[in-house]
Amino acid sequence: MLTAPPVLARAWLRAIGGLDALQPLALLAARLYVAKVFFWSGLTKIRDWDTTLALFADEYHVPVLSPELAAVAGTTGELVLPVLVAVGLAGRFGAMGLFVLNIVAVLSLQEVADAALQQHIFWGSLLAGLILWGPGRWSVDHYIAPRFLGAVRR
Repeated sequence: MLTAPPVLARAWLRAIGGLDALQPLALLAARLYVAKVFFWSGLTKIRDWDTTLALFADEYHVPVLSPELAAVAGTTGELVLPVLVAVGLAGRFGAMGLFVLNIVAVLSLQEVADAALQQHIFWGSLLAGLILWGPGRWSVDHYIAPRFLGAVRR
């Protein structure tokens, strides 16, 4: 059986410990970055509602929903869900909602430029990480989950 020399093993464990210590910061950075992108998009939509309605009627072809309902639902999601993600309150729920919005945005456009597609893939990757690992220790969820879960178990 092959084993690492003790010096290398200890160095590796210290490196892993340092990376683990950075996880809350990385999750917070991901939450704030992706929340900003979607929130600003929502603000842009409400600043010029007539243009937003025209875009949803002519450019974005959201399946099943009327253009007006799609505009309201999309804009509401872009304004509410990023706040949840940013503070980490129902963080996984917010990330899932933004993940769906991101997919719908890509699928509803007739043509997506390569650079825009790469941005959506990046945002989707960040959101997938938040869905899988949660919002982290520096979130509201981290502080209220034990109380909530304790109440559910009783």
